[in-house]
Amino acid sequence: MAKPIRALAVVAVGALGLAACASGSNGSTGSSGGSGGKTLIVSTDLPLQGSNKDASDSTNNAIDLYLKSIGNKAGNYTIQLQKYDDSTAAAAKWDQAQCQTNAQKHVQNKAEVAVMGTLNSGCAKIEVPVLNQAPDGPLLMVSHANTNVGLTRKWDAGEPDKYYPTGKRNYARVVTTDDVQGAAAAIFAGQTLGVKKCYILNDNETYGQGVAKVFQDNASKNGIQILGNDAWDPKATSYTSVFQKIQASGADCIFLGGIYDNGGAQLIKDKASVLGDNTKVKVIAPDGFTGFPDMNKSPAAQGMYLTFAGLTIDQLTAAGGAGAKLVDDYKKQYGQPPSSNYALYGVSAMQAIVKAIAASDGTRKGVNDVVFTKGITIPASESVLGKEIVIDPKTGDVNAKDITVEIVKNNAETFLKAQSVQ
Repeated sequence: MAKPIRALAVVAVGALGLAACASGSNGSTGSSGGSGGKTLIVSTDLPLQGSNKDASDSTNNAIDLYLKSIGNKAGNYTIQLQKYDDSTAAAAKWDQAQCQTNAQKHVQNKAEVAVMGTLNSGCAKIEVPVLNQAPDGPLLMVSHANTNVGLTRKWDAGEPDKYYPTGKRNYARVVTTDDVQGAAAAIFAGQTLGVKKCYILNDNETYGQGVAKVFQDNASKNGIQILGNDAWDPKATSYTSVFQKIQASGADCIFLGGIYDNGGAQLIKDKASVLGDNTKVKVIAPDGFTGFPDMNKSPAAQGMYLTFAGLTIDQLTAAGGAGAKLVDDYKKQYGQPPSSNYALYGVSAMQAIVKAIAASDGTRKGVNDVVFTKGITIPASESVLGKEIVIDPKTGDVNAKDITVEIVKNNAETFLKAQSVQ
């Protein structure tokens, strides 16, 4: 998981030229285009170390296959893919300082016109303001996985305006937000599972606090009493005392607002040892706990309920079309389907970027202006998500509001139901 990413050496192309490119553990070459037209750099920015490595690798692989399928072309432009790592070996997950470094390198790489990423909302909140002030920009970012509301709409103090110091938007996403995901989790918990008393734990990060807050705000209307909302320490070696406190409260449900990287393995293990398995006190967690094979194989995780802000690979392939073909190509290339549901959302985000480039003059400003002047529409016939995808030019948010509920069963995430939000 700490495998270094090889350095990138790129020759200046066309009239754009290149300044300081990503290097060391933070950049690598991926797909390179053929001849004809100006060559533009599009990047991915993902955690390539730690427990998210497999999911990020599958996202990059899926994007590679997609770009190959279109000949690495966007209109008259040739696309070259560059991969950045926003994690560190020490953190074994996304790292604030690394996100800041990556943002500067995106800006310095003058041939780079768009970024696909990030996976983590907290990282996006660091990078977006830097990209927003890029020379000849703003520099566009389209995320496949950020669900925090504040990136695009009013949420916490100063949001979202503080992420756009130039006054122009440059951030969009193809996945729905935590005001939808947290509400769906509360509906599922109260109306489907029938839980009555839930204790919330959050990892004290942007994403975790946000989705936990929404779950709490929607609990009472679904017949759930919230007994507490406490932060857990990701560096703790034991959570026994935490669950002993929860045991005394009489909770029949635990909601984990956060990401699995932040002590999730120990948290799940200690929950089971104190409160019993998930038939006794149910555990519900958001998409920050999805896509981790080691978690799914844990005896303590069996029976956990997971929400995912989108549709699963199984759902998308069952629908046929472009998504099913891409997954089939992926299986032929790698011998198995992508390890993360977010892989196809990464491709969807890249489809949006390709659309923007094709309709632009090939400059950073031109690419960004397409998204936030005209908006982006990916027809259902082309969309790997099996439906028309529309990005709102005012907010950067997407029209799709899909939420999936999964259960960890037989050492794997298994589709349970699609959860609507009234």
